[in-house]
Amino acid sequence: MLDEILEFLGGQATPAAWVDEALQQQELLLLDHRILEYKAAQTAMTLMGRHLMRPELVAKMSRLVREELVHMEQVTRIMLKRGIQPRALSASRYAAGLRELLRPNEPQRLTDTLVVGAFIEARSCERFAALAPHLDEELGRFYTGLLESEGRHYRGYLQLAYLYGEREDVDATVLRVRETDNHLIATPDSQFRFHSGVPA
Repeated sequence: MLDEILEFLGGQATPAAWVDEALQQQELLLLDHRILEYKAAQTAMTLMGRHLMRPELVAKMSRLVREELVHMEQVTRIMLKRGIQPRALSASRYAAGLRELLRPNEPQRLTDTLVVGAFIEARSCERFAALAPHLDEELGRFYTGLLESEGRHYRGYLQLAYLYGEREDVDATVLRVRETDNHLIATPDSQFRFHSGVPA
């Protein structure tokens, strides 16, 4: 799965400098991770609402919503156990940067949204794998356990993109989004977040 995901991401692995920063900023890492799980569920709910007549999409997004909310609850429990109280954080540039690529009209917007969703899930999976070996036993085990579900979410989004979109357009969209993903995670970033770039 990880080889497949790294190939999908164009071979651009998370920079070691980000991993080093994450290990020093574990409170921020968990705070942002919790928010991202909620946002992932929220995005899936929005997709369902807009495409209720697409049963394959509804089935995958319904399962994804449930899983992401469970993950949010799990992160919250870990945080509270470590004395970390939930608080608001500003959003990272990553998801916003990818969503700038969305075309305004359907069906192209659905294709773009699904491909962006695949990249967010794939990048999350790759970062869990990069972090897990360096974390304490509890958090390392938790992040390793998330690899399967995040990988399934990436595949689900991509399958839906090819189901509802034209193959050539989906292929072109993957290349376009990959270029932006690679740029955002490999260039200097002024704030640390789960999907941030190289620490400035």
